[in-house]
Amino acid sequence: MLHNKKVAFLGAGSMAEAMISGIIHANKLPSHHIIVTNHSNEQKLHSMTARYGIQGRVKEEVAFDEIDILVLAMKPKDAEAALLFIKDKIRSDQVVISVMAGISTSYIEDRLNKKQQVVRAMPNTSSMVRESATGMSIGTYVSETMAYLCKELLGCFGEVYTIEEDQMDLFTGIAGSGPAYFYYLIEHIEQTAIAGGIDEETARQISIQTMLGASKMMDEQAESPSKLRKNVTSPNGTTAAGLQALQKYGGGKAISQAIQSAAKRSRELNKEKILEVAGTS
Repeated sequence: MLHNKKVAFLGAGSMAEAMISGIIHANKLPSHHIIVTNHSNEQKLHSMTARYGIQGRVKEEVAFDEIDILVLAMKPKDAEAALLFIKDKIRSDQVVISVMAGISTSYIEDRLNKKQQVVRAMPNTSSMVRESATGMSIGTYVSETMAYLCKELLGCFGEVYTIEEDQMDLFTGIAGSGPAYFYYLIEHIEQTAIAGGIDEETARQISIQTMLGASKMMDEQAESPSKLRKNVTSPNGTTAAGLQALQKYGGGKAISQAIQSAAKRSRELNKEKILEVAGTS
């Protein structure tokens, strides 16, 4: 269903590139069926064109009437200008996928044509290696066929979870921002290993393999994370000592707070856009 469709990305940042890389490597869409454009960075367009074989164009040269799926991948602060630009260039039988953090489908619907099909999605940068955890919420007017098509596209670079939109901010805090939490953890593991005399490359590989193995255990075993943790924690042993330190210094609370803070910021972004528009009207 996807192979003969055309997809355009408004925005050529790290998220757009990660998604494009995943789509290309999934081999479900010809590279020349993908168009990417951004506000002003023509050098980035040229580099992405060379790397992926896609079409890089300035937005004024994009034939929007030929596009099946339009992906809004710009920063949330640029949402209003982008929606104003595309309003008279797209039709309701086309679908818009927004990957802008905190921007609701209703906000987008209100600024586009009547009954415009809008899907809100939150992938993460693991799309680059086709391992994203992507949340997808369906807007008011999306047909069953278009919902399926969007899920197929998003599935090119990982697993897709269809959720209610009021859960999307929390999903953003967990999966959208989540890779950064793991990178932060690995940073500290590496630094501790290096400080103890292990060389940098070995420290990196130990850290990666440890996290990879733990992730695979959770994926393949029926036990809960709590049960798996207890399985490797002998009384008065080394793991128990490590976990006690995490509890003492608030490791678990820090993780929960990170998720809640990211979710809160996602909610704030939509409110800021609404207030910004109200202030200029």
